Amino acid sequence: MNPDVRYVEQILKLLRIFYVFILLMRFPCLGLINRVNKANRGMGVLENKEEGERYAEHGLRKFLRTRPPEIMPTVNHFFSEDK
Repeated sequence: MNPDVRYVEQILKLLRIFYVFILLMRFPCLGLINRVNKANRGMGVLENKEEGERYAEHGLRKFLRTRPPEIMPTVNHFFSEDK
C-alpha cells in the first residue's frame, strides 16, 4: 500500500474517533448549562413544580410503594420460616 494512502487512512480514523468523542461529550457537558445555573435553580423548580412531580412520581415508583421491599419473596420466606 502507498504510504500516503496509509497516512490518510490514519488521519480519517482519528477524525472518526474525535467525532464520536465530541458527540458523546456534547450532551453531558453542554446540555445542562442552558437549563440550570445557580441563579435560576430555585426559579426553575417553582415554575415546573407539576412537571417535576410527574417526573419524580412515575407509575413504577407508585407501584413499588405498595409492595414490600423484597427482591425474591419466596426465597426470603423459605429462609425466614421456623421449622
